[in-house]
Amino acid sequence: MKMIKKLIDLIFIIISASILITLSEYGFLEKNTAFSFIPILVAYYLGQYSQMKVKKK
Repeated sequence: MKMIKKLIDLIFIIISASILITLSEYGFLEKNTAFSFIPILVAYYLGQYSQMKVKKK
């Protein structure tokens, strides 16, 4: 179970990094690069929270 969690975390990090790199290459993140990490962090922590809730049931 712990290996699956690490794999899912790694996949999420790779996908979010590739999206940020793609947006940066096309110039969508020129002025607001720091703010682009906020939705990614929110999505990550919501996933962690929902995993804990499902695990308790």
